[in-house]
Amino acid sequence: MPLPRLALTAGEPAGVGPELLVRLAATPLAASLVAVADRALLQRAASRCGVAIELVDDDGSTQPARRPGTLRLRHIPLAVDEVPGQPDPRNARHVLATLAEAADGCMAGRYDAVVTAPLQKASINDAGIRFSGHTEFFAERTQADVVMMLASPELRVALATTHLPLAAVPASITRASLTRTLRIVHAELRAKFGVAEPRIAVLGLNPHAGEGGHLGHEEIDTVIPALDALRREGMHLLGPLPADTAFVPAQRARYDAVLAMYHDQALPVLKSEAFDRTVNLTLGLPFIRTSVDHGTALDLAGSGSADPASLIAAANMALALVRRRDESMGAGNE
Repeated sequence: MPLPRLALTAGEPAGVGPELLVRLAATPLAASLVAVADRALLQRAASRCGVAIELVDDDGSTQPARRPGTLRLRHIPLAVDEVPGQPDPRNARHVLATLAEAADGCMAGRYDAVVTAPLQKASINDAGIRFSGHTEFFAERTQADVVMMLASPELRVALATTHLPLAAVPASITRASLTRTLRIVHAELRAKFGVAEPRIAVLGLNPHAGEGGHLGHEEIDTVIPALDALRREGMHLLGPLPADTAFVPAQRARYDAVLAMYHDQALPVLKSEAFDRTVNLTLGLPFIRTSVDHGTALDLAGSGSADPASLIAAANMALALVRRRDESMGAGNE
């Protein structure tokens, strides 16, 4: 059987991404790893990490096996050499070109999934390019409705809104947006994670989930009507639940995933208990995309000491999702 082909993007050249990528390549992961990056960037990262890697130009062929340390390459040149810890906006278009190649390659069937290292959003915006994140880039590239989810072995958290100022969150949560988001989460829990009858806990926007309207009306006016309509369609939805008690053990046993109203409402819980085992994935795309759950760690860049655990977890999850997809497609063809 040929190995699945995973496209790996190195993210911000001046961050820890290139170093994490070469450390991943040194593991015995049973996948054909294709780095979408600059050749010299990876060679410098490997030298800083003391990792021996063999870069081979990718010809699109499959592999029955891979030796640790081997890495196929789709070379996309930097505009200027990186200075670890100091992002350069001149490399912004290089970063976006790596994402475009990974997405387009998945769409064309060249890759089975894409795994992304962290990038520096500010550096891309400083180059005069409006950019709010991987999730939004891939959604626009594929014209797909997507949802951001972070998942550890113990907990899955999806987001109703992503990279927004807190003041903009209430107006961004509508009955239509919640309905769309929950349908995507429900469908992807079934398709990607094999949860036959997903149970989804939905957090309230306000403290104490609005406390009957005394602490805000969003739950009464927006959240509850959206949930009730979806329940009538057969979805198993809990809530809206107060966020401060939704993650206690007794509550966790009742659901398969949580929908949080905004980025920082639930992610601190997830990251505080499983930072090195949490994976960021984009639901709703026409391909599998996973990523680390952390940033560029500019203070560590160049030291060769950054922990690759989250990128390894992201690659392992991508591989597991590819296998589940292929098995379900095979079962459907029998």
